[in-house]
Amino acid sequence: MQRLRTRPQFQAVLASAPVAKTPHFALHRLVLDEAEAQAALFPVADPWLGVLIPKRWARRAVTRNTIRRQIYATAPAAEGLPVAAHVVRLRGAFDPKRFISARSDALRGAVRAELISLWSRASAPNPPRGHVA
Repeated sequence: MQRLRTRPQFQAVLASAPVAKTPHFALHRLVLDEAEAQAALFPVADPWLGVLIPKRWARRAVTRNTIRRQIYATAPAAEGLPVAAHVVRLRGAFDPKRFISARSDALRGAVRAELISLWSRASAPNPPRGHVA
């Protein structure tokens, strides 16, 4: 799996609507076809993955890094993902009263469980187009 690195790559993927959502995450997908513009942005025909974790939702760097590591750790386990560019975006904060430590096992477990749910929703045969849960 290739990693998204440049701003134009992220912008191209984020221009598409989310294909799956959970309470804290959204997954955007850009299906890679043979268009010239996409071939310039994504030169390798592999799945691509990018992570977007705003400071607004995870203030501490250690929390952002923990979430980022869980995303990259769970992505290879997601089977059935097409050759496309994916961006996992954090869209809400984890409750600081429930997860007091910035890098607790409880936070890692909650993030991992939610990401597995996100990947399973995204790899469903026909993800719903109208209402995304």
